[in-house]
Amino acid sequence: MAMESQGTVLEIQGAGSGTPVTTMTAAVGYPTILTKASHGLVNGDIGVLSAFAGTDAALMNGQTVVVKNATTNTFAVDINTIDKTLTAANGTITPQAWVEIGEVISFDGPGGSASVIDTTNLKSTAKEKLMGLPDEGQFSLSINMASTDVGQVALRAARVARSEKDFRVTYSDHKVQTFSGFVLGFSTSGGVDGKVEGKVSIEINGAVTGPA
Repeated sequence: MAMESQGTVLEIQGAGSGTPVTTMTAAVGYPTILTKASHGLVNGDIGVLSAFAGTDAALMNGQTVVVKNATTNTFAVDINTIDKTLTAANGTITPQAWVEIGEVISFDGPGGSASVIDTTNLKSTAKEKLMGLPDEGQFSLSINMASTDVGQVALRAARVARSEKDFRVTYSDHKVQTFSGFVLGFSTSGGVDGKVEGKVSIEINGAVTGPA
């Protein structure tokens, strides 16, 4: 029976540990700067904010954000808190293991080929060959651009950081495929009376697992 593509979900790796970082202090501004000694987060990590207090805590609590400008003790999130009020040292971010990439129109891959190793020698009567290591090639996707979509933001952050990420494809029959790779390209296009679309290319590193 044929499997339809509608309902397929594409996800990018968020943060590995999932351990909440608590009692963070927020410095209002744009972006908002969060401080916590040795927080352990890196650029591109994704998490959900909670436990902020103060008159304008609703701007923070429940928001899914991407970590940027990370240092040992601080990081930034793209929330505008200029002239707002947040109470110090009570915020929490809970890293997310997987985050959906929103507004996907189509995808292609994974799918590559193995190299061919020529083992022909002077006693051969025909070409003799061995199969080389499989190369899974690239995974590409087309998207409707959404500047606030956390999955899309994470793709762009991974490209800037040149960091390897895990990816997961869950098909409409609930079978799952996973692979690791680097976001090589993220381009946009648009035209008169049209929408802005994006094209993303991911270079697969290593083997593909599944569908399983």
